[in-house]
Amino acid sequence: MAQCYVLASSSPRRRELLAKIGLSFIVDAANIDETARTPETPHDLVRRLAAHKAIVVGTRHPQCLIIGSDTVVSYNGQIFGKPRSMGHAQDMLRQLSDHRHQVYTAVAIWDPLSQRGYVQVDCTEITFQALSNSEIDAYLASPEPWDKAGAYAIQGRAGEWIKELTGDVETVIGLPTRLVKKLLSHWDKERGV
Repeated sequence: MAQCYVLASSSPRRRELLAKIGLSFIVDAANIDETARTPETPHDLVRRLAAHKAIVVGTRHPQCLIIGSDTVVSYNGQIFGKPRSMGHAQDMLRQLSDHRHQVYTAVAIWDPLSQRGYVQVDCTEITFQALSNSEIDAYLASPEPWDKAGAYAIQGRAGEWIKELTGDVETVIGLPTRLVKKLLSHWDKERGV
């Protein structure tokens, strides 16, 4: 029987990226509490959340291999998740303006039957050009930033702000497919496929 896969995320970007590698999958979002624990690092937070999403969704799809993922933006040790309000979004983008920040994305593979899995974290560094208050406000008037970590979508208009990017742009979008392929390959080898 062919392996079934479940993406534990409702993100359209993650769906597009996973489809790009030719995997046939269904979508079932975990809907978990994504609050950071004190003193959790961005690396540890995305690792924990990606694994937790995969495990939660695995309880509903015990015959499938679950792919979980989580992304946060980090600047000066602060974790920037999705914006809670206009003021919160403005504050995040003002801090990121003309500065270097990191985007962390974790990918988790979980097999509910064997109760085993793998998690790996990737980090990409980005430097934005200086942004004026009017540029930020115009951007926030669009629907683009509202469900994105750090209040921006690199694959959208915010991509024009990049001065420098070191790493994988898919990490910033929310699902580095090379990491997905690596973890799936590792899983297949372990099972002798």
